[in-house]
Amino acid sequence: MRNRAALSRAGVAPDRSLSEAAEDPRIHVSLQGLRSLEAAARAISFLPRQPARSALQGRYRSRIRGRGLDFEELRDYLPGDDVRAIDWKVTARAGSPYVRVYTEERDRPTLIVVDQRMSMFYGTVHNTKAVTAAECAAIVAHRVAKQGDRVGGVVFGDADIDELRPGRGRAAVTRFLTCLETANHRLTADAPKVTPMPFNDLLAAVARLATRDHLVIVISDFDACDDETERRLGAIAQHNDVVLGLVGDPSADTVPETGEVTASDGQKQTLLDFQAEDVRAGLAQVTGSRRGQVAEWQKRMRLSVLPLTTAEDTLAQVVRLLGGRVR
Repeated sequence: MRNRAALSRAGVAPDRSLSEAAEDPRIHVSLQGLRSLEAAARAISFLPRQPARSALQGRYRSRIRGRGLDFEELRDYLPGDDVRAIDWKVTARAGSPYVRVYTEERDRPTLIVVDQRMSMFYGTVHNTKAVTAAECAAIVAHRVAKQGDRVGGVVFGDADIDELRPGRGRAAVTRFLTCLETANHRLTADAPKVTPMPFNDLLAAVARLATRDHLVIVISDFDACDDETERRLGAIAQHNDVVLGLVGDPSADTVPETGEVTASDGQKQTLLDFQAEDVRAGLAQVTGSRRGQVAEWQKRMRLSVLPLTTAEDTLAQVVRLLGGRVR
C-alpha cells in the first residue's frame, strides 16, 4: 500500500521497488542533492537590480529594496553633495549647511519559508510539490549566502515547525538544508493522518523572526488560506520585501473529461471519476480559487510571485523566472 501510494503521488512507474522509490529524487530530496545546486545558483540574484526578464520586474512587482542604510555622521556640506542629504534642522541651528552621511549595511537577512505539508506530497510529471519547493529553497539559500547576506528559514509540516534565525556563511546554509531534508522525509504515504498546520500559525512565526528589513520568500501551494492569511501577510509586507513561490502541478490546470484516478491520503482511498461533472467542477474550483487568491495578494499588496511547477526541473525554471541562464 505504502509503495503504491507513494509512487502514484509522484507519477513513478509502479514496478519500482520500495528502496528505489525512497531514493528517487522526484519523491524525496537528499542533503547531497540540495548541496549540489550551489554552483548553478550563481546564475540568479536577489539584489535590487534585476534582469529585464526577471519575474521580480513584473507588472505588480514589489521593489526589492536591498540592504538598508546605517547613519554614520554629520559633516559640512561640500560642493557636489546631493542637496537631498542636507539635514535642515541641524543646518538651521548651526547657521551653515550640514549633510547626513549613511553607509550601506553589510548584509540583509533573508528568511526562506518552505511548505512541507502533506498537500505538497503530490506530483504527476517530474517532481512532487514538496521536492520542487525544497529545491527552490536550496537554490535561494545558496545564492543569498554567496551575496554575503544572512540566511534563515521556517520549514513547516502538518505537525512540525522548525525556525532558524538568519545566520551567515556555509554553516547557516547547511543547517537550513538539513532541516529541509528532515521535513521532506517525514512525508510518506503511510504517515499518520493529522490536522494540517494552519497557514496563519506559520505566518505568526515568520512575523516573530522577520520584524523589519528582511527579504521573506514563502514557497508553498498556499493550501488552507483565508482572509486572516491576507491580513497577516500584509502586516509582514509592510516592513519587509515579500516574494511568493506558488508551487503547482499540471493536473490542476487541465482536468481531464474522461478516465478515473484513485486518490489516497495514506489511510483511505477514493475513486475520482472525471466523467462526473461535479468532480471536475470541484477540482477546477479548488485550484482556480487558490491561484486567484494569490493573484489578488500580488495586486493589492504589490508582492512578487514566482509561479513554480512540478512539471519542470526546478533549477532551470527558477533561473528562467529570474532572468538568468544556466551554464
